[in-house]
Amino acid sequence: MLRSYLAAALACAAGLALTSHAQAGPVFDEVVSSGKLVCLVSPSAPGFSVPDSSGVFQGFNADFCRMAAAAILGDASKADIRGIGFSDSLKSLVSRQAHIASRSVTETGTRSADPGLAFVATTFYDGQGFMVPKALGVKSATELKGATICAEDGSTTLLNIADWFAAHGFEYKVENIADKTARLQAFFAGKCDAYASDMTALAADRRLAKNPDDYELLPEIISAEPLTLVAQPDETLEKAMRWAFQIMLNADELGINSTNVDAAIADLDKQPKAVQRLFAKDGATADMAAKMKLPADWAYQVIKQVGSYGEVFDRHLGPETPFKLKREGSQNASASKGGLMYAYPIR
Repeated sequence: MLRSYLAAALACAAGLALTSHAQAGPVFDEVVSSGKLVCLVSPSAPGFSVPDSSGVFQGFNADFCRMAAAAILGDASKADIRGIGFSDSLKSLVSRQAHIASRSVTETGTRSADPGLAFVATTFYDGQGFMVPKALGVKSATELKGATICAEDGSTTLLNIADWFAAHGFEYKVENIADKTARLQAFFAGKCDAYASDMTALAADRRLAKNPDDYELLPEIISAEPLTLVAQPDETLEKAMRWAFQIMLNADELGINSTNVDAAIADLDKQPKAVQRLFAKDGATADMAAKMKLPADWAYQVIKQVGSYGEVFDRHLGPETPFKLKREGSQNASASKGGLMYAYPIR
């Protein structure tokens, strides 16, 4: 979603960022020495990141903040999760006000090329679409000729809209509104015919309406949106995040989750070799821990405290939640089941 319009901030931080690329570890060492990992999320995205009654962020994206803290610090609660406006999150990384961001940030070529940012692991494969009021009577995006679209100023959403409408030869208007609350208020008040965003964001935002059933998502997906964890450039930090995510994918493939990991470890000699490599004291993850400066039991802590990828997905977005999303048949299914979530070998 976020466009790479951070030229001013990047220019100021370019020298520092390039130094971070050359020196592996300073950001990681800061996390360890401070005992907390500052992670940015959306301030209000149901299913992905919303504060609970105690003000603690919960959701799919928030749990990847906890994943990183569990891997690096051995304690998921040491993730300092902060809600921040969409257009400010990457600026905050570049200016070193946060360590990582776990929110709906699409990895694009120009963003990835920015020296002040490091895109680490895609946690959700999404696509952009449209939400409309049912009263409009529109059933397809191909019926939006001449429509007014509410979208986020400063995002790739605007570029995708422009491409799609141009390809169909349609005229359209855009209400560019940077603040999400104001943008949704404008849409729900009828100032726009349609609201454009990632499909998962639309599903979440729909629930913020007074009467969610008054709105529906159109079937067309008009772009590819790989939603990716972003960090300050630091080789050690990036490796820790990337492989912690791979631990979650491997555990998912092996049927290991937070509820059965203790039983698996208690009977480790009888487990498949792949499970032993994940959790044995002399297994592959122990060797990785020594090389990456992680706690020896980092893989166990990620699974015990946060869960496998499928567990986190189902907890916040799955069939038993209001979103009722199924991984099966989607791009977010395991690669062994036709999806894009490919578990790298831990050996």
